[in-house]
Amino acid sequence: MPDLEIDRVSKRYGNVVALDEVSFTVRAGELFGFVGSNGAGKTTTMRIALGVLAADGGEVRFGGTPVTHETRTRIGYMPEERGLYPKMKVLPQLVYLAELHGMSTGEAHRSAENWIARLGLTERRLDEVQKLSLGNQQRVQLAAALVHDPAVLVLDEPFSGLDPIAVDVMSDVLREKAANGVPVVFSSHQLDLVERLCDRIGIIRSGRLVANGTVGELTAGANAQLVVQAPAAYPGWAKQIPGVRVLGEDQSGTVLELESDVDDQTVLRAALATGPVREFRRRRPTLTELFRHVVTGGEK
Repeated sequence: MPDLEIDRVSKRYGNVVALDEVSFTVRAGELFGFVGSNGAGKTTTMRIALGVLAADGGEVRFGGTPVTHETRTRIGYMPEERGLYPKMKVLPQLVYLAELHGMSTGEAHRSAENWIARLGLTERRLDEVQKLSLGNQQRVQLAAALVHDPAVLVLDEPFSGLDPIAVDVMSDVLREKAANGVPVVFSSHQLDLVERLCDRIGIIRSGRLVANGTVGELTAGANAQLVVQAPAAYPGWAKQIPGVRVLGEDQSGTVLELESDVDDQTVLRAALATGPVREFRRRRPTLTELFRHVVTGGEK
């Protein structure tokens, strides 16, 4: 499968800059997480990639060539706001949508039944969409994005409203599509899920892409962090150590961030001064911590 390229895409609404030369590539067989605060530009970028919105500048390419109407029929798109016909039954709706993408009636039926079964909707296949729970509506929306066997997946908040079992099902589906060479890009506010699933991550802030890479690459320049478990230590014991910031403190231990010139042995000596130390280890910043740092411009 080819790559999906977003190249210097810009969009304005009057004096408001929604996107400012946003660029990233979703490689074939890759899960790419696209994260940002509300209003940062995620949905606008996805709509431009699909062709729902026109960019003021830049280009979207698939396989090195600009995206056309024909290319768009090969994209599986899942909007954040559900785009289904509420009074139409699940199976006929999926068949209809598959046919719109060029499948024969027989192919459309087989694909629709496959995804209905795969996503746990068999008992609801002849129900009207509006009579389904929000979680099941979300499953139908995913089926609608997959039913025509797309070459690209663009999913806006696909995990919203799903219970843990449905999250597992959707995660497995996205991994499977990526394993088959499909470039998959999705946005989500569930950063722990993005960190667990995605090969690479892009963070957008105020219409500009401010970080792009693996979690390891994005945190490579971050300050060192330590987890210290000192059962006899008094609350706030580490606050007096120069160059050390307390990120969290509870019964399981204290999480500390060290400035670059702080020796972790200094922290260990301070911990030992309070009594025994049961745990002392380095810790990689989480995507949630990285996100907070990036979207606030590094403010503490």
